[in-house]
Amino acid sequence: MLSPVYLSVYAAAAGIAVGLHLLLAGRKRQAAERALSESKQAGLHEPASLHPVVDPNRCFGSGACVKACPEEALGIVNGKATLINAAACIGHGACVTACPTQALSLVFGTQTRGVDIPSLSKEFESSVPGIFIAGELGGMGLIRKTAEQGRQAMTAVRKRVAQSQSAAPLDVVIVGAGPAGISSGLSAIHHKLKYSILEQEASLGGSVYHYPRNKIAMTAPVKLDVVGSMSLGTEVQKEALLTFWHDIVAKTGLTFRFGERLESIDQQEDGSFLVRSSKGQYHAKAVLLALGRRGSPRKLDVPGEEQSKVVYRLIDAEQYRGQHVLVVGGGDSALEAAIALAEQPDTTVTLSYRSKAFGRVKDKNRQKLKQMQGMDKVNVLLESHVLSIEAHQVCLSGPGGDLSLRNDSVIVCAGGVLPIPLLQSIGIKFETKFGTA
Repeated sequence: MLSPVYLSVYAAAAGIAVGLHLLLAGRKRQAAERALSESKQAGLHEPASLHPVVDPNRCFGSGACVKACPEEALGIVNGKATLINAAACIGHGACVTACPTQALSLVFGTQTRGVDIPSLSKEFESSVPGIFIAGELGGMGLIRKTAEQGRQAMTAVRKRVAQSQSAAPLDVVIVGAGPAGISSGLSAIHHKLKYSILEQEASLGGSVYHYPRNKIAMTAPVKLDVVGSMSLGTEVQKEALLTFWHDIVAKTGLTFRFGERLESIDQQEDGSFLVRSSKGQYHAKAVLLALGRRGSPRKLDVPGEEQSKVVYRLIDAEQYRGQHVLVVGGGDSALEAAIALAEQPDTTVTLSYRSKAFGRVKDKNRQKLKQMQGMDKVNVLLESHVLSIEAHQVCLSGPGGDLSLRNDSVIVCAGGVLPIPLLQSIGIKFETKFGTA
């Protein structure tokens, strides 16, 4: 038997261990509650896209989902997993997989904010026969599953093409070059279909392309026609994932038409489709929409906006070193862009926003911007509007009148516009999701 002395030592050690555990757990709980409170105060507690919801009857607060989330979007509040930072969530679903009691599921929308999702058949065909939808627009944000949807949808496209009596020169037009678009393009090659892939951006990758540098994208083994099953591991950074896609394109000869924005789809008498882009038109027997939910960038519609120095998101702040840059917008993306640019040597940054104050932004971004203003690294112009963009300057209006600023680059962070009205106009039906799968 152990002596009373040893027992007391063991008891003391155990007590210290338990005490430290409770102390750390208490601090994590307080941090989660604080993050949730800050998110609500900033109006950022309503997720804008695919996100997890928690079944409180299944959740016992193990914290496995919290550990699995690289964005730190989840925390334990009142003993249950809670989405404490909705703005950071990208819907990759690592939390769902990690939960030992299957208490989490991925959904679109909330009880107060609906999200429009197209009504689809089990073969991913929309309410318009011949138009198929795969990926994020159709309600799936997971990279592996969007790729699988693209593959399955193209199998259905092949069947429809085989039944078509149309003399259209193309079998299918694919719109979008994200994971679903790439996968469906490979399937088109596999099925020996004549295809064209349109992408409004200058590069492939879809929503992944617009993630911040070194962002964890999360993926799992992906089954692709022509290529086979591919695996990169469970946590993959944006750059590695894009390299992966580019390598596949190089090996397979998959082709794209970059810089072509979808403008209209007209169904012909023979059931085929005339797809018009910003650069041309394509006649095909079927259409597969592999669009993300970022939509087309919302533009300013001012003279000079067509110049190459105008972009609609910040990818790499370092490329603007030493320039005079105007950032337009009042959301987190605009503030984060201005802050990142201001940290570059010899860069002059102006932030223009049409309202009197920054509303729905994270407090840490608000405070960081205030700090940058105090250091004269960012010039903030509230209640201002861009009038025109010229080669070496920009003209704005504000409370104090019109002014001109020296300028090398303009970054517009004004959100995106989904083509839902366009799709509805051709007969595609949508249903509004209020926090349901």
